[in-house]
Amino acid sequence: MTDVLETPAHVTPLLDRHRALGAKIIEFGGWLMPLQYSGIVAEHRAVREHAGLFDLSHMGELFVEGPQAGEALAAALVSDPPALAVGRAHYSMICAPDGGILDDLIVYRLADERFLVVANAANAQIVSDALTERLAGYRAVLDDRSLATALCAVQGPESAAIVGPITDLDIGALRYYAIAEGHVAGIQALVARTGYTGEDGFEVFVDTARASELWDVLSAAGQSRGLVPAGLGARDTLRLEAGMPLYGNELDRSTNPFEANLGRVVKLDKAGDFVGRPALEKVAADGPARLLSGLIVRGRGIARHGHPVLEDGRRIGTVTSGTQSPTLGVPIAMAYVAPAAARPGTMLAVEIREQPVAAEVVPLPFYRRAR
Repeated sequence: MTDVLETPAHVTPLLDRHRALGAKIIEFGGWLMPLQYSGIVAEHRAVREHAGLFDLSHMGELFVEGPQAGEALAAALVSDPPALAVGRAHYSMICAPDGGILDDLIVYRLADERFLVVANAANAQIVSDALTERLAGYRAVLDDRSLATALCAVQGPESAAIVGPITDLDIGALRYYAIAEGHVAGIQALVARTGYTGEDGFEVFVDTARASELWDVLSAAGQSRGLVPAGLGARDTLRLEAGMPLYGNELDRSTNPFEANLGRVVKLDKAGDFVGRPALEKVAADGPARLLSGLIVRGRGIARHGHPVLEDGRRIGTVTSGTQSPTLGVPIAMAYVAPAAARPGTMLAVEIREQPVAAEVVPLPFYRRAR
């Protein structure tokens, strides 16, 4: 994430709302987006304790439909979309032939022959192009509605109490990783019980033209329940505490799902071939060359992206993300390390300001909400 230097390719339809709220605006994934409003830590704590309102209109929304939509997606992705019941969702990835991750995704089954694939902003065009190529020969079509769709998310323990009264959907019956079509304050919407914060929450998809109206309605509905606008900064610290990977940090073209401890996403037992299958079968059989691990820094300093991870003075890995955890009050990080060093309880070191600082391997996630 960088400060704004020039106009990017895309502007969120809610930019005027963010500026009116005094947000710091940055360029992220080719979009102008809010980094923070009142402050990252305050917004983070509001989501953990009450609720936060996020603008996620930079994400890619790719609709795939047709008699062979499920079959086509099964051949294009590592997961098994045809196994989804209508109204359910799962986490997935689209990989290159060598098993490298092009992007991580959420796949929703909206109807028997209609799916929604949500991609990361920076990779939306890459995923759209790859799906267009991989769907060829199937009775399935891709409708890329990324620029026509706005997405707002309410995340936090108060989210159901905020969204429930203003929708005609039965929020209580909407399970985690489920989606339904209905209305929010009279606005036609897709409402999913998904998120990227480690908290309960809802993601609401609407036409771009209704984005400002939706934002205002959600803001008003949450005013009495501690809802605050939250930016990309809090989204990053929240997802890190929840052990959720970020593309460009934990995931990239040189990483395969098994290295990221996400081998469960790869359905090697599904029928038919899929892109990357031979390479991923080999990694599953041989074992990954490195493993994504959680670290708590036990000395002074905060581990940051790119910092070396050491064992007995020898480099054995690299930090992918790190911060001072607002919830736990200690410095946390995720890092790729040699498999032999990935066992929880192992003491390693992170090189911070050219000095080795003690760090302990711990299980992921760092934070898990009470249910």
